[in-house]
Amino acid sequence: MATTKLHADRVEAVRAFNRFYTGQIGVLREGLLDSKFPLMEARIMYELDARGETTARELSRDLGLDPGYLSRVLNGLSARGLVEKTPAANDRRKNILSLSPAGREEFTVLEEISRTANGKLLAPLSDGDQLRLVEAMARIHSLLSPGDRRGKAFVLRPHRPGDMGDVIALHGRLYPEMFGWDETFEALVATIAADFIRNFDPEWECSWIAEVDGEFAGSAFVVKVDAQISKLRLMIVDGKAQGSGIARALLDECLRFARRKGYGKMTLWTNDVQTAARALYASAGFVMVHAEPGHDFGVDLVAETWELKL
Repeated sequence: MATTKLHADRVEAVRAFNRFYTGQIGVLREGLLDSKFPLMEARIMYELDARGETTARELSRDLGLDPGYLSRVLNGLSARGLVEKTPAANDRRKNILSLSPAGREEFTVLEEISRTANGKLLAPLSDGDQLRLVEAMARIHSLLSPGDRRGKAFVLRPHRPGDMGDVIALHGRLYPEMFGWDETFEALVATIAADFIRNFDPEWECSWIAEVDGEFAGSAFVVKVDAQISKLRLMIVDGKAQGSGIARALLDECLRFARRKGYGKMTLWTNDVQTAARALYASAGFVMVHAEPGHDFGVDLVAETWELKL
C-alpha cells in the first residue's frame, strides 16, 4: 500500500485545530463541561448508557484503554454507587457492567449539560452554517475512520428536506428486487414517511440518514407510540453498502436515543424472509412476540412483531 507524503504545514494545521477545538468544548478542564466528571469517567458513563450492559473487556477493546487504567476508573465509579457489577450468568468470573439508578440520574444531568454547551456553540451560526459545520464534522469522522473500513466509510446524520424521497425510493427498489414485493409496499412506506414528517416530535423521536461518500445509503427512525413505548421504523441499508457496519450503527443510535429518552420498550415490524435483519435484531436483544401469516405486497409472508425491553 502506497504511503502518502506528510506535509509539515498540514500536520501543524491539524495540531492547531485540535488545540482550538479542545478549548472550545472544554475537555482540558478538571471537570468535563464544568461538571464533576473528568473526561474519561464521562465517556465511560456514556458508553454504559448507550450499551445498557457490557463488560470491562469490551470497553477496553472498543475504547483502546489499558485494562488496568480502566479498572481503576470503573472501581471509582462503582465506589460512588454509579456503576453496578453483576456476575455473568454463564461465567461467574466475568462481571456485567451497567449504570446504577444513581448513575443514570447523574448521566441525565451530564447529558443535559453537554446538550446545552453544544447548543451554545451552534447558536451564533445561521441555519446554513450550522448544517455546514455538522456536515464538515461528519466528513472528518468519515475520513478518520479505521483504515480497514475506508473503502466503505459512512456517516450518520439527522434527516433534512429531500431525504424522505430517497428513503421511499430505496424501499421501493430494494424489496421488489430481494423479495418480489409489488408497488403497494412502496405506497405503505410513503405513507409512513409522510406521517413521520407531519407529526415529527424532535423531543421524543429521531431520524438517522446514512451516507457513503456523500450518497444516501440507508435510514432508521424512532417513532413515539406512547410515553413508555417507541417503535423502530423505516430501517434499511442499500445493498451496495451492506457489510460496512451501517445497519448496526443505525440500530445502535436508535437504541441509544430511546434509552436516553427513558422509553421502557422498543418494538418493530418485520417478516420471516428478512433473515439478515432478523439476525441483527436478535443480536441486539430483540425477541419475536407475535407472528401472523398473510398475503401482503403481492406475496405470501409471515408478519412478525419484535420487542426489546430497554
